[in-house]
Parts: sequence; C-alpha cells; structure tokens
Amino acid sequence: MIRHVVFFSATNPEDISAIFDGLSILADIPHALLFEVRRNLKVDKINGKDPDFIVYAEFADQEALDAYKAHPLYEKSISIVRPLRDIRIAADFLG
Repeated sequence: MIRHVVFFSATNPEDISAIFDGLSILADIPHALLFEVRRNLKVDKINGKDPDFIVYAEFADQEALDAYKAHPLYEKSISIVRPLRDIRIAADFLG
C-alpha cells in the first residue's frame, strides 16, 4: 500500500474555503482506498507557519496512485487550488 500525504497553505486567508472546496473534488476520484481532506488544527506551537490543509490518501499500489493523478478531476482540482496556494509539500511512503 502507498500512503500519500500532501500539505497545503493558503496565500490569502480569504481563499481558505475555495481551497478546501477545490481539494474536496479529489474525493470523487475512485482509485483511493481511503481519502481525506482536513483542516490543520495548528496546535503545534514549534512551527512559525503551519499548513492549512492535509490531504491523506491510501492506494493499493503505484498503478492506483498514477491513475488517481491521471484522472480529469485531479487536473480540475489543480486548476482551482494552485493559483490560491502558497506551499504544497507532498510525501508518499509504503505502509
């Protein structure tokens, strides 16, 4: 299984809802075994600038992750979120 974790932050706080809605589109892509978009609670006081959102997904294998990224809804989400986000940090690992 591949676990896919992506952190996002908004450039402007006014765009928080639009980013959440754009990321939520990804939930309709059928290739994930588990998919979640969540707001960061920002309770860790060590960092100065914490991400606003976490996308967490689990995929059976690399082919499923590749199919997820090739889906038209993935491109739709990118077109909404990319212009509004500040940072995007992604990590994939075997689980």
